[in-house]
Amino acid sequence: MLRLIVRIFLSALAFIYVLPMIQGISFHGNFMAAIGISIIFAVMLTVVELLALAISAVLTVSTLGLALLWLIPLWILGFWLLPAVALMLVADFMPTYLTVSGWIPAILAGLVMMAVGMATSKEVWQESTRSRTA
Repeated sequence: MLRLIVRIFLSALAFIYVLPMIQGISFHGNFMAAIGISIIFAVMLTVVELLALAISAVLTVSTLGLALLWLIPLWILGFWLLPAVALMLVADFMPTYLTVSGWIPAILAGLVMMAVGMATSKEVWQESTRSRTA
């Protein structure tokens, strides 16, 4: 639970301070709006990831596994695009708070949000608690 709160807090800080530094992204709102956008971004990212997995599963089953020949390289090379897609969807749903003008700023912001997600991932969180107790 604490990890989730820290992740939302860091995402909100990223929406307020880091993402507006990227040319083409602007955030209009206060800290509470940033927390709301962070929660919406987390839900949207989950939906985008589940949709990508579902499409991959359907393609794999319907082609009897032949689609894996191009799906595996696509996943390896394109996993960093999922946060950008989620960010564009959030900007489309909440244009009064977040504006993204193009895919290049969305990809850069998605990489920032992926870094926040990696910093608060389960593995990193467990490693930091292990190093404090040892």
